[in-house]
Amino acid sequence: MNHSILPAFRIFFSLALAALWLPGCSAAEREEVQEEQSTRPSAEYFLTSENTHNRWSRTIPPVLRVPSGAVIEVQTKEASDQQITPTSTIEDLANMDSSLVHPLTGPVYVEGAEPGDTLAVTLIELEVLGWGWTAARPGRGFLPDVPGEPLLKIFQIDKETARARFSDNISIPIKPFPGVMGVAPDTDEMLRTRPPRENGGNMDNKYMTEGTIIYFPVLVEGALFSIGDTHAAQGDGEVSGTGIEAPMRIVYQVDVIKGGRKISEPQYETDEYYAVTGFAPTIDEAARKATQFMVDYLVAEHHLTPMEAYSLCSLAGDLKISEVVDLPNVLVSMHMPKNLFHQ
Repeated sequence: MNHSILPAFRIFFSLALAALWLPGCSAAEREEVQEEQSTRPSAEYFLTSENTHNRWSRTIPPVLRVPSGAVIEVQTKEASDQQITPTSTIEDLANMDSSLVHPLTGPVYVEGAEPGDTLAVTLIELEVLGWGWTAARPGRGFLPDVPGEPLLKIFQIDKETARARFSDNISIPIKPFPGVMGVAPDTDEMLRTRPPRENGGNMDNKYMTEGTIIYFPVLVEGALFSIGDTHAAQGDGEVSGTGIEAPMRIVYQVDVIKGGRKISEPQYETDEYYAVTGFAPTIDEAARKATQFMVDYLVAEHHLTPMEAYSLCSLAGDLKISEVVDLPNVLVSMHMPKNLFHQ
């Protein structure tokens, strides 16, 4: 990837922003974080949560047109498209219409983006809008035979502690991320958002959070980027089928990369690591794809031989099961630490 044209602010704010919400953070540390926050780029374009769709297709018209380098602020709905609310009961879950899930804010047309280019999307800020929910139901998820009654939990998100209370003695740290991001596929068909694909889609990758740059292969003119299915927290795999589904405010930047290394599926990076993703019908196939994509990256960007790259993946690469419940595809990622490479 041609890093010289990536956003100038890079990732410096990501760890600092996380520290802002850590319990025990000192006043001096908070002041330092707030000062760094003031240097973040400001949004120039805005979309409300009413500017949504829930399919993938090149025929869905854009709701916004921006130049490369634009900073955009959007609001997202939670995954049910407001069928679940802070006052919902288990009956609302039983009556939920699955054809309405995954409202995505967008699409955004990025000027100059053409098939064969790469779209870099930098997640600058993610703010949970107060509440979220999660559910588990018999017959669903990675373990459909788990016995019991359907479960629905509503969470009020505590910004002071950055945790959601699961029970009297269990609380979950908040680390928000969008479960679905992507560009439009090159098809007139209205594809469901549920599985991950080459355009991105329902990746449910919890590491794609504030400060991360995600790279998407541009498949149609203008890229037509959309974002949604926002999660306040989730474990690797999302095994029951839901994270903490929550509405959010997101600020992100889009940059068109021309003439760089070609990618066929989304990849991403932070200051700490470079990462690739692989989707496939099975975990084994997805893991093989992710490993091959990392070998390709190491050969192209760090000038290793294929066998050296393969060995380094074995010694330092971390395979992560990102999601296993969005059939017909699952997603596996591989992270490679950047501190291995000395200047």
